[in-house]
Amino acid sequence: MKNQLLIILFLINFLNAKSQENNIGNWLIYLGNKDLSSSLNWHHEIQHRNYNLFGELEQLLVRTGLGYDINENNNALLGYGFIDSRNRVMETNEIFKVHEHRIYQQFISKQAIGKIKIQHRYRFEQRFIEDNFKLRYRYFLSLNIPLLITNEKYYISAYNEIFVNANQENTFDRNRIYGGLGYKLNSNIKLELGYMNQIFNSSSRDQFNLICFFNF
Repeated sequence: MKNQLLIILFLINFLNAKSQENNIGNWLIYLGNKDLSSSLNWHHEIQHRNYNLFGELEQLLVRTGLGYDINENNNALLGYGFIDSRNRVMETNEIFKVHEHRIYQQFISKQAIGKIKIQHRYRFEQRFIEDNFKLRYRYFLSLNIPLLITNEKYYISAYNEIFVNANQENTFDRNRIYGGLGYKLNSNIKLELGYMNQIFNSSSRDQFNLICFFNF
């Protein structure tokens, strides 16, 4: 435990230095899932997204949803999200607030190839952004690979997610590429530390992600 704490402190100091040098953002993420019955489950999450490592808020996202297990590997979910954004005008560094209410439907399919776990997530979003209404599709593909065959507590996590607008002139919205290292504290809790590159139409942005998964 002492060695693990030292590693975490080292990584935090390293990430802080990198953030100050390169203005890299940071996302602190909590993802929870609660079984309500043998087939119903409650998903909930909070994401605190910063322009830098532990500082200026870029976006606060709260999302929840009710899911139904079609079988062991497939889940359909209906959800709602609230997003509080602090958008920065790059020429002036002026910040203006934007609130979004989001309804979404998603389908998750899981499979395994040996020890490698694969997940597909298809999501359709109806976005109410101030006085605007937008539609967006998202496809998420992730891999979970044990770092050691003899000890599956440590694992490598990777994903790619593409966002496509349905009712806008620019069809491509963004693409996220992520890679991280995870640790299973027990059967209910996992922690991940990773690096994500987010690609837009004319720019890109890097974020460090600290993620907590809690199933209960």
